[in-house]
Amino acid sequence: MRIFRFNCENEVEKVMRDIGVDPYGIKIMLPKATSFLVRLNAISNISANIIKQESLSLGAEAAVARGALTGRAKETGCLIIATLDQLNRLTRKLSSQPFGLHKLANELAKGIKSYAQNDFTLSLRNASLKLGKRTHIMGIINMTPDSFSGDGLYGEKCRDYLKLALKKAEGMVKDGADIIDVGGESSRPGAKSISAKEEIRRTVPVIKLLTKKIKAPISIDTSKPEVAKAALEAGAQMVNDISGLRNKRMSKIAAGHKAAVVIMHMPGRPVNMQRSIAYHSLIDDIITYLKRAIESAEACGIEPAKIVIDPGIGFGKKPGHNLEIINKLSDFKILGKPILLGASRKSFIAKILGPSPSDLALGTVAAGVMAAERGVHILRVHDVKELNQALKIVSAVKKESYA
Repeated sequence: MRIFRFNCENEVEKVMRDIGVDPYGIKIMLPKATSFLVRLNAISNISANIIKQESLSLGAEAAVARGALTGRAKETGCLIIATLDQLNRLTRKLSSQPFGLHKLANELAKGIKSYAQNDFTLSLRNASLKLGKRTHIMGIINMTPDSFSGDGLYGEKCRDYLKLALKKAEGMVKDGADIIDVGGESSRPGAKSISAKEEIRRTVPVIKLLTKKIKAPISIDTSKPEVAKAALEAGAQMVNDISGLRNKRMSKIAAGHKAAVVIMHMPGRPVNMQRSIAYHSLIDDIITYLKRAIESAEACGIEPAKIVIDPGIGFGKKPGHNLEIINKLSDFKILGKPILLGASRKSFIAKILGPSPSDLALGTVAAGVMAAERGVHILRVHDVKELNQALKIVSAVKKESYA
C-alpha cells in the first residue's frame, strides 16, 4: 500500500496508466483526483451561503466566517475545498444564480483554466520559446559600473566592454542560457536614475554585437521607453521592465516592435522602494497589481502571448516577503502567464547565509530549485552554469520514466 501526495495531474495520470486504466476512464477520473483550495475575498454573506450550499450538494466544502452564517457579517472571505470536477460543476451551478454570482462563476472558470495551464509559447519577433517542459534561464549582462552583484562590465576599469560582454554572453549560452538580458542602469535599492542617453550608450552597442554573434534572443532591461526603442531597433526581442510598463509609451513601443515583455511588480522606484514597505496581503496585492498591468499592456496592443510576469523579488520587499513569494510562486499561475523570477544574488540570500558570505551562487541555486519545483518558467540569474546543472537534476527527477 502507498499513500500519495501528487504535485501535478501528470503524476496521477501516470499511476492510472501503470494500473492499466482505460484511456477514457482516465479522462473521466483525472478531474476527480485533482484538488484545489480557492479563496474568494469580500463577497456578500448571501453569496457565501449560496456557494456553501451548492458546494455541499456536490460533495465539496466551503468555509466562511461564522458571522456570515448567522447574518451578522455582511461580507466574508470564502475558502472553497473541491476537486477539479466539483469546481467545474460548481461553476456551472453558480452561473445561473443571482446576486452577481454569474460574474463570479465566469471569473472562477477563467481562474481554474489559467491555474491549470503550465505550458506556454512565448512569441518573440523572430522566434518563439516553448515554456513549461523545463525551466528556462535568462543570463544577466550588467553594463553598469555600480552593479549590486559586482559584475558590472562598464566603467573605467572595463574599457574593452564590448569584447567582455560578448565573451560573457557566449559563455552563458554555452552554459545553458536561453535568453540574454542586457541592462545599463543599476536597480539596486537606493540607486539613482541615469539619463536615457547614457543608458543607450551603455547597452545598444552591446545588443548590436550580440544579435550578430549569438543565437539566443536578447532582452533589454530598462524602464525607459527611449532606451527600449533603441534596443529593439538594434535587435533586442524582449523588454524587461522593472516598473511594470507603468509608462504607456513603453507598451506602445513594445507592441509596435512586436516584442515580448516582462511585467514586474515594484512599488515606487529603486531610489525609494525600500523606505516604506507595507502590504495588506502580499500575494493578493501583487496579483492585483500584475493583473491591472497585464490588462493595460493588452489594451495598448501587446499580444497576450508576448507577456511574462515577474513578482519582483527584492523590489519593495522585506526578506520574509521574498521567501513567501518563492514558497507561493504557483499562486501567480492564476494570471495565466509565464512566470519569471529574479532572485539571483539578492540580499535576502546573504542574510540567510550569515555574515559576509563570499559567494551567493549556492544560495541562488537553492532558491532557483525551489522556484522550479513551484512552476517558474524563467529564472534570471548571474550564475548560469551552476543553475543549469541544478535544473538538469530537477528535470531528471520530474521525468515520468527513470530508466
